[in-house]
Amino acid sequence: MSVTDSPANRLQALFEGHRLTPTQRRIAHSMVRRAADVPFLSSVELAELAGVSQPSVTRFAVALGFDGYPALRRHLREVVPAEPAPENGVHNEYQLAVEAEIENLRHLADLLADPRPVQQAGRILAASRPLPVLGLRAAASQAYGFAYFAAKVHPDVRLLDEGGTMIQDRIDAAVRAGASALLCFALPRHPREVVDTLAHAQDVGLTVVTVADSAFAPVAKHSDLLLPAAVGTGLAFDTACAPMLLGRVLLEAVCDDLPDAQARLEEFDAKAAARGLFVE
Repeated sequence: MSVTDSPANRLQALFEGHRLTPTQRRIAHSMVRRAADVPFLSSVELAELAGVSQPSVTRFAVALGFDGYPALRRHLREVVPAEPAPENGVHNEYQLAVEAEIENLRHLADLLADPRPVQQAGRILAASRPLPVLGLRAAASQAYGFAYFAAKVHPDVRLLDEGGTMIQDRIDAAVRAGASALLCFALPRHPREVVDTLAHAQDVGLTVVTVADSAFAPVAKHSDLLLPAAVGTGLAFDTACAPMLLGRVLLEAVCDDLPDAQARLEEFDAKAAARGLFVE
């Protein structure tokens, strides 16, 4: 049996494409760890293995599209062999998560074979003065990372990484200051507040560029230009290597449309050296 045809990989393939809760992912991880045994476990035994309640196992089966756990177990007996053949380089759950992220990056590379959407986004964002960058909850770190580096080349970057009643006020202030576009990072689970904020941004005349996990994400209807980059779902919490890398690619495109970007970087490097900011 090849690694790609292993019981663990077959189980992992069953879970892909489903938006599972953290509890349901815990069940999925336990199943991957015990891939050879799980087709013969009762719902109570699986619940004990995962450290969850028996009703959680039932809801998990329904989330995968089965009528209940018995139907899921029958399916598993068909697709997962009872006695897995010896494997060379057996992949555990952590390796599977890494491989899934590598596949996401390959898919992103395929999308970037046509650079025009990213280049268009770069032009739109570079022209906005100021440039608001939005990212809430799971996407806050993506927005912060982009804003941190963008501020080294763009004269006015405004990070919006905290929600609440003030966020639309801050967007209004950016528009009054001359903003023409907003960059949004949107990742699962998608907060309703992000959708509402993007709708407001469009209402006040901003062009919305969004980096999201899918072209069909809830933010799509309020995005003028959406750049997709899939997230990994193989661990209890999503992994976002592809969205992070796409953010850096987008930042490169912004630099290409800022004529003084290189001069700003050189100025920063000179000041950083004079202040001894970094340990060489």
